[in-house]
Amino acid sequence: MPIYHKLGKIPQKRHTIFEKPQGGYYYEQLFGTEGFVGMASLLYHTYRPTMVKAILEAYSVEPKIAVDKNITPRKMLGFNILPKDDFLESRTPLMLNNDVLIGVSAPKKSMIDYFYKNADADEMLFIHKGSGKLRTLLGTIEFEYGDYLIIPRGMIYQIAFDSEDNRIFYLETHHPIYTPKRYRNWFGQLLEHSPYCERDYKLPQNLETYDQKGDFLLKIKKQNLMHQLVYASHPFDVVGWDGYNFPYGFSIHNFEPITGRIHQPPPVHQTFETDSFVVCSFCPRLYDYHPQSIPAPYNHSNIDSEELLYYVDGDFMSRNDIGKGQMTLHPGGIPHGPHPGAMERSIGKKETNELAVMVDTFKPLKLTMEAMQIDDGKYYQSWAENL
Repeated sequence: MPIYHKLGKIPQKRHTIFEKPQGGYYYEQLFGTEGFVGMASLLYHTYRPTMVKAILEAYSVEPKIAVDKNITPRKMLGFNILPKDDFLESRTPLMLNNDVLIGVSAPKKSMIDYFYKNADADEMLFIHKGSGKLRTLLGTIEFEYGDYLIIPRGMIYQIAFDSEDNRIFYLETHHPIYTPKRYRNWFGQLLEHSPYCERDYKLPQNLETYDQKGDFLLKIKKQNLMHQLVYASHPFDVVGWDGYNFPYGFSIHNFEPITGRIHQPPPVHQTFETDSFVVCSFCPRLYDYHPQSIPAPYNHSNIDSEELLYYVDGDFMSRNDIGKGQMTLHPGGIPHGPHPGAMERSIGKKETNELAVMVDTFKPLKLTMEAMQIDDGKYYQSWAENL
C-alpha cells in the first residue's frame, strides 16, 4: 500500500521507550511483509501481542476439487449460494490455483464471538450487497455496496454488518495486492492518468483500543486449516501505529473509466494487480466516439490467462442472459467474445451502465464441488447460433 498513514499515539522515534501514563511500557510490533523489505507498519500494544493462552483443535477448510483441468466456459449462479449465519462458514470457494482462491459468501450475522486473520493470503472482499464496518486492530473502515476491501495477510479483524442481507465476492491471494505499476511514479504516488487517486481511498479511522485481559478466541487460516488460539488479552489493544501496511477500502463507483475513439482493451479497466493475476472494474461509461466504432469487445484468445467476470449490476452489453451475482469463466486455450447479436446491438450506442468485476489469472483455475453445483451446464454453447 504505497501511502503513509498513522493513527493514535506513537513515540517520536522508532524502537525507543514508549511509557504508559500509569507506568510500564507499551510493546512495539513490526507488522511487515516479505521479510523486512515489503510494506510494513509499526504497532504499539497495551499488552504483549504474543500472549497465547491455549491452542484448541484445528479443522480443515481445504476446498474439494471437482474439476482439476478445465477448458469449458462456464456460468455460475452466485446468488444460488444460500446465506449462512457465520461469516467464515458462509465463504464458499469456487475456483483456485496455487496463487489465488476465488469465491462468494452470504453472511447473515456479524462477527462477535471470535476474531479472524488469514496468515497465508491477502484478502479482497467486494461488497455486492450490504453495509457495515470492517473492524481491525488498526482502526475501522465503514463499507457499503460497491466497496473493495483490501485486507493484508496477518491482519486481525471482525466485520459488523448493518443487516442480514449481505453478498460478497472475495478472493485470497498468496501474492500481495498492489495498485498497478503503470499508475504510479517511482516514489509510489498515483499519476495523473490513473483512473483513481489517493483521495479515493477509505483509510482506517477511529482506532479502538481495549485494555482488557480474558479469553479471546482468534481463528487463524493457515495451510488450509483453521487454527483456533485463545489469547489472554484483547486483540484490539493497539494505542497507535504508523506505516504503509494496513487495510483500506476503495469504491468501484470512484473508478474513472478511460475511453477513446475506438474500443479500448481490458487493461484500461485494471484496478489492482499481483504477480499472478489482475483485477479490473467495468463501470458505467461513454462508448467509443469514432463514427464507425464497434463498442462491443472484439473476439480474443485466452492463451496466457483465465478470465472470470463477476456481474454486479446493469446490463452487461457483451453478454446475453446475464444477471446479478452470476459469474462467467472463460478458460485459457480457446477464444471468446461477445455473444451473438451483442456486436450488432452495440453499434450506434452512446453509453453503457454495466458494473462488473473481472479477475484474470495467469495460471489455470480448478473448480470446486460447490462451483459445479451452481454451474448452469450450458454456457459453453451460448455462442453457437441456431442450436
